[in-house]
Amino acid sequence: MKRRVFLFVLLLLILSGCTGVNLSLLPEIKPLEEKVLEGEGKAKILLIDLDGTISFRGETDRLKLRTKPSKVAFFREALLKAEADSDVAGVVLRINSPGGTVAASDTIYHEIMRFKDKKKIPVHAFIMELGASGGYYVASAADRIVASPAAVTGSIGVIAMKFNVEGLLAKIGVSEETYKSGPKKDFWSPFRPTTAAEKKMFQDIIDTLYARFLAVVSANRGKLLTEQELRPLADGRVLTAKEALEAKLIDRVAYLDEVVEAMKENLSLSQAKVITYIRPSTFTSNIYSEYPEPSPHGPQVINLISIHAEDLSLFSGVQFMYLWDP
Repeated sequence: MKRRVFLFVLLLLILSGCTGVNLSLLPEIKPLEEKVLEGEGKAKILLIDLDGTISFRGETDRLKLRTKPSKVAFFREALLKAEADSDVAGVVLRINSPGGTVAASDTIYHEIMRFKDKKKIPVHAFIMELGASGGYYVASAADRIVASPAAVTGSIGVIAMKFNVEGLLAKIGVSEETYKSGPKKDFWSPFRPTTAAEKKMFQDIIDTLYARFLAVVSANRGKLLTEQELRPLADGRVLTAKEALEAKLIDRVAYLDEVVEAMKENLSLSQAKVITYIRPSTFTSNIYSEYPEPSPHGPQVINLISIHAEDLSLFSGVQFMYLWDP
């Protein structure tokens, strides 16, 4: 009965043109809050998640309603919160990502390095399931990289792609006209073939971004790997945790609870709370919570098409990616 009265009053307000009613179908985004997962004591070990494709795009649910900030924004917020908390003694980056855009991966790497420089506490990376390309790039900001026994990592390299739809459009009787101020203004357009000069220009960009990737990995693994040893591993291949350990791309193969215990020992902590940061109303119960559920249709495979399907990637411009694109 009360519900009917409420709906009736609401209808009258709408019909009367009342502007005092402001309804939003989108949930309010609230600041991160600390959630204790397990343990006790004053000292805290913080778990920060990096899961899925890395980009500057806001996170959306299956209905395409924006529900939370991008991964880059999340990392910035989480690290600033941790920086202000004197009880945070160490950070574990919990990674499950095939990588993402070059700029987004590099920005998260920068945020972690900035945090380490200011906070002066250990940061370890734990590759839960997949830490490839940009995921490994981010892990390279950590003091130690650990992978679970069943994890896959590596895929050091850069990828970009374009579709040439000129022939398709011609078959269906559609033509395209472009007016430009210079011959390279529509560089890498999907509506015409790429010239040899443009291919070289594009490859030069790829090579520059690839060199940056190698420099980041070398900064992290330089004491273990020479450049001559690294380059054969940096051809885009992925490795199992065992292979990555043998190749010196990671420091240890272990489980997450072992990583947490090792950090406690390194910090000489007899006890510590394991915490994470969540949005209000998000349920977490232990160190494995907030881990993305697997797709009901089987293993998640992410490629350059599906990343930007929501805005028709064929025509939305090229993206330079630190991404494993099987």
